[in-house]
Amino acid sequence: MPPKKAQGKKKEEDLDALLADLKLKDAKKAASKKPEATPKKKANSSEFPETWATKAEIDALIAQKAAQKEWPTEQTKPEPIVPVDVLYKGKKFPVGEVSDHPGDFNTFRTSSAEKKQKDRNFEKELEEARRTAEVHRTARQWLQSWVKPGYKMQYIAETTENKVRELILADGLNGGIGFPMGCSLNECAAHYSPNPGDTRVLKTDDVVKFDIGIHTNGRIIDSAWTMCWNDRYLPLLNTVKEATNVGLKTAGIDVRLCDIGEAIQEVMEAGEIELNGKTHKIRCVRNLCGHNIERYRIHGGKSVPIVKSDDQTKMEENEFFAIETFGTTGKGYVEESGDCSHYAKIHNAPAVNFPVAKDRHLLNFITEKFGTLPFCRRYLDRLGENKHIVSLKHLVDADVVQAYPPLVDVMGSYTAQFEHTFVLRPTCKEILSRGEDY
Repeated sequence: MPPKKAQGKKKEEDLDALLADLKLKDAKKAASKKPEATPKKKANSSEFPETWATKAEIDALIAQKAAQKEWPTEQTKPEPIVPVDVLYKGKKFPVGEVSDHPGDFNTFRTSSAEKKQKDRNFEKELEEARRTAEVHRTARQWLQSWVKPGYKMQYIAETTENKVRELILADGLNGGIGFPMGCSLNECAAHYSPNPGDTRVLKTDDVVKFDIGIHTNGRIIDSAWTMCWNDRYLPLLNTVKEATNVGLKTAGIDVRLCDIGEAIQEVMEAGEIELNGKTHKIRCVRNLCGHNIERYRIHGGKSVPIVKSDDQTKMEENEFFAIETFGTTGKGYVEESGDCSHYAKIHNAPAVNFPVAKDRHLLNFITEKFGTLPFCRRYLDRLGENKHIVSLKHLVDADVVQAYPPLVDVMGSYTAQFEHTFVLRPTCKEILSRGEDY
């Protein structure tokens, strides 16, 4: 029957319209909802975070901590949050590892009234250095507690540097970061710190050198150590650590720099490591060395070799030094390679009248924010100078700023580093950065 049939078709059309209307309403409802984030693997979201605090957030945190009245009486764990000035308010900062100066010619120093008085006169500078060393120990031991393969190198550097700023209550040239955190991997022995946008990830088979510099009023503590997650590299690490300790033991007032280098080389090159069925003799990286440290100058002018040399220069009373040794499975010689991250304004650089306003601005900015302390491109970005590449090159080309590119041994080799800062007090030698870790 056609009418009946026609009526059935109308019902079908009505039903189709109703379903279409419901679908439209559902679509509008779904569109009005905030979209759910794409589910991520746990390793990418919580285990290996990829964001870090901004400068504004760290500045606010420092201001809040500076004003805070009540604090725990001991440092918090696992993450340290109490500034060292709070923990040691009204007390002296911890003294480093103390030992006598080597040599019979120095035995009188431990009992000399004159030298003891000189020690007392040196106390203010020692307290600045000890304060900085305590921040270094605290920050690095926290880093050691969580760092592992899977983290991006930039996250490791940014997060650790922010912790340093927090613990020392960073205040520009009055105290804070002493130089960019080194995170040099494998054949790269030194001077690698991630540039903005670096996506490199720490891997299980990597050998990483962490080199951290912190300062109080320009008094820099420079200390480094090496980590690995494959035990086959431990002979390399242990040999380099032992070589550094021998260098520290040999150092002292009136000790010649060549004697320190010879002692280091003897220990370093007695070491061996087996990799992939082949035994490698561990070599000193002969064109890297330790150095004395002056206020706001990480390299003060004296170099401490890590191989035998003819340098008859002597260490002197009240000098600060960093003994650092580098061992390698490669050829024992590094060359500049890769994108540069480390820079520093040259001490006593000639005055240059830059014709380009952006160049003049960047030079003034560097002088104001860093003085002669080393900095990196991440620091310029952090402070809002994110269009700096061309002007920075102009400053380098004019010999006003020094570039320090990564220093690399042969591809496929492995390098390790250990380093401590010490001071030659009139009565004794004090290894300021010594800790329970190394």
